[in-house]
Amino acid sequence: MKLSLTIAITVLLSPAWAHAAAPKALIHAHAHNDYNHKRPLLDALDHGFASIEADVFLKDGQLLVGHTAFSLRPDRTLQSLYLDPLQKHIAANHGRVFAGPERLTLLVDFKTDGPSTYAALAKLLQEKTYDALFSEFTDDKFTPRLVDVVVTGNRPIAEIIADRNRRVAIDGRLADTPSTATKELFPLISENWQDHFKWRGIGPMPAPERLQLSDMTKRVHAQGRRLRFWGAPDSTAVWSQQLSVGVDLLNADNLNALQSFLLTHPKAASAAN
Repeated sequence: MKLSLTIAITVLLSPAWAHAAAPKALIHAHAHNDYNHKRPLLDALDHGFASIEADVFLKDGQLLVGHTAFSLRPDRTLQSLYLDPLQKHIAANHGRVFAGPERLTLLVDFKTDGPSTYAALAKLLQEKTYDALFSEFTDDKFTPRLVDVVVTGNRPIAEIIADRNRRVAIDGRLADTPSTATKELFPLISENWQDHFKWRGIGPMPAPERLQLSDMTKRVHAQGRRLRFWGAPDSTAVWSQQLSVGVDLLNADNLNALQSFLLTHPKAASAAN
């Protein structure tokens, strides 16, 4: 009885971020609008998602997380929902995000003015408590750590490049990413699916569109970067087509659906083993 009571008390008092074991990374899984889940960050990590996205607004000097300006709350900051819980998750898992050596990508989507939002983010990431957490650029040297922060949305590209001691990279677009830019500076290319394709996962994908998808993927990979699309349905048909040509990150709002798909798809399962 005493042992049972001890176990029960331990479970009740365990913080929400404690994990029995580090999750196994699903390297193709990207949690879109992650803050909408019951437990931002933690639900995605428990599902093995190796890339997570949070929208941020700069308001009164704070980086608030939410989908629109009307949904913001002062207690839902980037630090409280993501950075601090991430540190606790890593501490609980013996200095790792995942069971293996994979790094986490944290995509921070700027919804407010790029330069001022970046100034606030850069100041936050440079706090000494995060020295061992975030990958870093010092002049032309890249130091990988546990988490790669990538800025998307209203990207202040010039300001980020000019910052010679930073802890962020830039989410590129096909139209504005120089082919000569390093893969560390622009590690990812993100495109709106609806800007390129009419197919929405119903019926077979038209052959010309599939060829276009394949060509885009090859173009991005030739530069050493990863490719992601937003604006596509959460659909196994779409995910299958993307994965078949080598698209690196599959966008999903439904964590369970994408996790189930990746764990049963031969190509994704072999990559995870």
